[in-house]
Amino acid sequence: MAFAFSDRLAEAVRRRGPLCVGIDPRWESLPLAIRTAHPDPAAAFEAFSIKALELVEPFAAVVKPQAAFFELLGPDGMAAMKSVLAAAKARGFVTILDAKRGDIASTAEAYAHAAFGPTWDADSLTINPYLGRDAVEPFLAAAKAASRGVFVLVRTSNPGAGLFQDLKVDGRPLYRAVAAEVASWNESTLGECGLGDVGAVVGATHPRELAELREAMPKVWLLVPGYGAQGATAADVKAAYRTDGLGAVVNSSRGVTFPFKPDDPNWEAKIVDAARRASVELR
Repeated sequence: MAFAFSDRLAEAVRRRGPLCVGIDPRWESLPLAIRTAHPDPAAAFEAFSIKALELVEPFAAVVKPQAAFFELLGPDGMAAMKSVLAAAKARGFVTILDAKRGDIASTAEAYAHAAFGPTWDADSLTINPYLGRDAVEPFLAAAKAASRGVFVLVRTSNPGAGLFQDLKVDGRPLYRAVAAEVASWNESTLGECGLGDVGAVVGATHPRELAELREAMPKVWLLVPGYGAQGATAADVKAAYRTDGLGAVVNSSRGVTFPFKPDDPNWEAKIVDAARRASVELR
């Protein structure tokens, strides 16, 4: 029987720390050396992303390819994403496919089986709970069957998050109602590490809410975006961890993978430096 997703994630975080590196390739930001060697954008995305995996491997437990950037390039881009996910797993990373899926019935099942089956073979997937329990259930069931995980959007890091997430529901913000459901869905999936396979996305740009939600979901893995280029600091994310140092993975995308100008000949060294610095800060 496969190890629980939560325990695999815990082992990776103990070994390499809580840094999650977002893989968000943009053509205009890629090193000129990559663009020159690979004039086809999909090939360039694949080459850059796989090189980034190699460079950050000593410093990060998790990588999170953003599906939109690869899908933008059509079939060739999606083939590149498949290669990147496979390369990440081969290097021992836990993978999060950041696609924020959310639908019902057979459509949700198709999304889930694509994520966890041979199509993408991701370790986990971000999902949107807005449609309710019947939209979430197919993802929970598919994740359980495949020993994978999900990360449910709870309190996101974007500036406009409060438009809906702060609305009061029975006297509490909507994000707290979602958090309570996530904690409930997670309870039956606990691994030996004491955390479960149903995680929550909680932005580091809301430090007060981050601390509040850590307390409200003590057995839930938190995926914490917003650190680095979006403005949150290592101090802002401290509340995400449990006392044993587990419980959260902290994402940095541009801050780690694009800390250079495209014409910089030392771009590889700058990625290594950025990843090392983030790893030290977050530990």
